[in-house]
Amino acid sequence: MDDLHSLPLHDLHVELGAKMVPFAGYDMPVQYPAGVMKEHLHTRSAAGLFDVSHMGQVLLRGEVAEVARAFEGLMPVDVVGLAEGRQRYGLLTNDMGGLLDDLMFANRGDHLLVVVNAACKVDDIAHMRAKMPEVEVVEVTDRALLALQGPKAEAALSALAPEVAAMRFMDVRNVTLVGAEAWVSRSGYTGEDGFEISVPVAQAEKLTRALLGNPDVLPIGLGARNSLRLEAGLCLYGADIDTTTTPVEAGLNWAIQKVRRAGGARAGGFPGADIILDQLANGAPRKRVGLRPAGRAPMREGVMLYPADGATDPVGSITSGAFGPTVQAPVSMGYVPIDLSTPGTIISAELRGKRAAVEVTTLPFTPANFKR
Repeated sequence: MDDLHSLPLHDLHVELGAKMVPFAGYDMPVQYPAGVMKEHLHTRSAAGLFDVSHMGQVLLRGEVAEVARAFEGLMPVDVVGLAEGRQRYGLLTNDMGGLLDDLMFANRGDHLLVVVNAACKVDDIAHMRAKMPEVEVVEVTDRALLALQGPKAEAALSALAPEVAAMRFMDVRNVTLVGAEAWVSRSGYTGEDGFEISVPVAQAEKLTRALLGNPDVLPIGLGARNSLRLEAGLCLYGADIDTTTTPVEAGLNWAIQKVRRAGGARAGGFPGADIILDQLANGAPRKRVGLRPAGRAPMREGVMLYPADGATDPVGSITSGAFGPTVQAPVSMGYVPIDLSTPGTIISAELRGKRAAVEVTTLPFTPANFKR
């Protein structure tokens, strides 16, 4: 435990009664006294505040067009065409078409702001520096990162800065909050409307207390963050996607714009392009799917999947699973061969030595509520 990093707001989490656990090298709040179920449902009905300061914040500086071209060379994603004041989901790929990380990147006019996963940030920064020597890659270490999520997030944040109400999904802008310059995006990891807020560490506690002073806002821990993103069908890096998973297998085709695909103006030119472009055209051998286990018991990561009840050879495994408080049923995701990926297909899973039926279903389990 001694080698864990502390969040800038660690003392406040303890004051709020958080149960702290190790996650991605950080001492993180997994839940507060309200409990995971209430935190989850409150985020869906009102607004939840998450401390995600463990994530990596990185600035890419240099001549802007050159920076965009260089970064685009690392991903099957349109960076060059991203307008100022807008954000996009990105995928760092390797030479086999696997995923080094998934991330968010924003065009902030004179630089790109990239937010990467905590467990990957050291490797991601080293990768970017090695592959883009002409770009200045700067890790941001003096800012906290908060996520305010839920249908009442707009009202809660606009009480402090009315201009955020005009922001659309994936807009980014500078906003003054409690006297601090905040970098705000209209995005998040729950499937709900909301904002991610980068704020100087010195003002992070003041902003957090101001937001929590709103009765519609509760602090939310990792437990509910996981069940919320799972219901929303969103991938967790290291579980649902990793270096052996291609974007097509993961069902992330939507993240690869036309301009980067075969026939597009800037097709290919990223690591693993041959494999990924072939799978986009011809399909992948397996696919990430939603899974609805029979009964009430959740089926979690590592549960093996079989084509039928009597089959002895597994064809895949569950990568994420939990009880879904919104849908009031267990929900899981995993990979199955393409011929078993049709919604409605019944397969078999082995849980504690016993077989149980699992239905393949579409994702997400609960619809997204983004502000378009």
